[in-house]
Amino acid sequence: MSNASEPNHPYPLLVVIVNYRTASLTIDCLRSLVSEVQSLPGTRVAVGDNASGDNSTEEIPAAIAAFGWSDWASFVPLERNGGFAFGNNALIRPALESSNPPPYILLLNPDTVVRPGALKALVNFMDSHPEAGIAGSRLEDPDGTPQQSAFRFHTLASEFDFGWRLGFVSKLLARWAVAPPVPQETCQTDWVAGASAIVRRQVFEAVGLLDEAYFMYYEEMDFCLQANRAGWSCWYVPESRVVHLVGQSSGVNNFQPRTKRLPQYWYDSRRRYFVKNYGWLYTALADLFWASGFVFWRMRRVVQRKPDTDPPNMLSDFMSNSVFFKGG
Repeated sequence: MSNASEPNHPYPLLVVIVNYRTASLTIDCLRSLVSEVQSLPGTRVAVGDNASGDNSTEEIPAAIAAFGWSDWASFVPLERNGGFAFGNNALIRPALESSNPPPYILLLNPDTVVRPGALKALVNFMDSHPEAGIAGSRLEDPDGTPQQSAFRFHTLASEFDFGWRLGFVSKLLARWAVAPPVPQETCQTDWVAGASAIVRRQVFEAVGLLDEAYFMYYEEMDFCLQANRAGWSCWYVPESRVVHLVGQSSGVNNFQPRTKRLPQYWYDSRRRYFVKNYGWLYTALADLFWASGFVFWRMRRVVQRKPDTDPPNMLSDFMSNSVFFKGG
């Protein structure tokens, strides 16, 4: 990595951004970071490109040079598209191995625009809460509408609830809901979205880097779970506000009805998360709860003439990728 990521003086924060065919969004994200870097002197930003195969490797470094961001921003072209964890790790690893590693590292999506004071709010929170290992921003739409970005870990109960989608069942299982109502205040949570999440350096030292066996999805949940098991808490900090243009990087938008067919890596990631962390039997039960409920829901949807908002082929794709057919 260039000297932009390894200064000779202490720096409070390294921001890592992984681009994949979203050069214009990445440049807009960098533009929103200018005032944040000024408010946290010495902050560095490393942008990696996951072998986009387009003009990203020309446009992004050109913008960094043209706008005078070279003092704090660097660009790193990567040899392949290894996914979210791979791209972030490629930027984080040399920083941790340097002689002067930063105390905090912020994972930031390229499809974000940082509101004023967002980064400083995260750093201030971490400074004042030494027990906190990870903290996430309040993600929101451009009009300020909050997005769900503080979550609970997936469990048998949550898979049962998602599959069946019955009101009284959801009420009974509310304490295990993966996506509870958006908190209004700073609070502890199980995991936060990786679109804007700050991580204390000691967490990486305790549990390692992100698991690169995940191409995309579930990797931030898995990382937060490993941190939790190592004794580090995870927090949601709504004072840190970040606009998230959902799905611009991945092409999957969970906030819009009738999304396109889920990619293979979503199913692979889900299966890996459960098998890795809870074992084959637990995963088999989770798959059974989800699938049986989903079959019931699809029949009920037709009878009750409810709108079809599920991705195409979801049941057949889910079953063909379950542990019953693909094992661990």
